[in-house]
Amino acid sequence: MPSFDVVSEVDSHELANAVDQASREIGNRFDFKGTSAKVELSDTRVMLHADSDFQVQQMHPVLYQKLVSRGIDIECLDAKPVENSGKGVRQALDVRQGIDKEIAKRATTTIKQSKLKVQAQIQGEQLRVTGKKRDDLQAAMKLLKDAELGIPLQFQNFRD
Repeated sequence: MPSFDVVSEVDSHELANAVDQASREIGNRFDFKGTSAKVELSDTRVMLHADSDFQVQQMHPVLYQKLVSRGIDIECLDAKPVENSGKGVRQALDVRQGIDKEIAKRATTTIKQSKLKVQAQIQGEQLRVTGKKRDDLQAAMKLLKDAELGIPLQFQNFRD
């Protein structure tokens, strides 16, 4: 029986490269010279450090551009509020991995409401979709892409 898995993953190596590139560009930019502006990556959290809230907001486009050029969807970032820390400010951006229960339930109800002849089941942090026809599975993929669930989705292990 044909099936595929729906996952939401971020390539950690590409994430590290994008953060490193953004850090180098911020260090070289004229408007950040002489400031404490920097970007750090620790596990699944990107930290933006700067002297003011305005500088943190100016760092976002640089980071987002580097992430997109590396093939990482910026929907996977969960921005926390900017907080004061000593002399400057900082902001945490959490990198979301996996599909949480609530989003998985929304995806399965979307598939069920579409009346496609496929079955969707939640398996941990991924979703498995099975059906009898390949065309139905491809229609389910298109449906999930268009559903705007708030996280980037990848489709893996397509088996015929």
